[in-house]
Amino acid sequence: QVQLVESGGGLVQAGGSLRLSCAASGGTFSVTAMGWFRQAPGKEREFVAAISANAGNTYYADSVKGRFTISRENAKNTVSLQMNSLKPEDTAVYYCARRTFQGVGITPNEYRYWGQGTQVTVSS
Repeated sequence: QVQLVESGGGLVQAGGSLRLSCAASGGTFSVTAMGWFRQAPGKEREFVAAISANAGNTYYADSVKGRFTISRENAKNTVSLQMNSLKPEDTAVYYCARRTFQGVGITPNEYRYWGQGTQVTVSS
């Protein structure tokens, strides 16, 4: 059974940084792409970043490009999202997600497994 557990969310001032982590269990982590999505109140879940199974490819939403960095450690079954220069509009629940394929995906429908989410709040 695949499980994903996020950690690292919290409250930060605009311009600050946070690092989210996602611990995966079940299945073979190293052959599946991973992604981060977020959902703000009243809005649809949106893509943030994704990384391929071997970490050779990464992809970012335009809104976070240059500020966020996704990485993974296959030996530890973890994926992380380093978030710098945070803005109030980054406030959302952030979700870790796992595909059943090696290549990156940018829509929620491309991901089969989801974590419970972690809240990120950026104050102005």
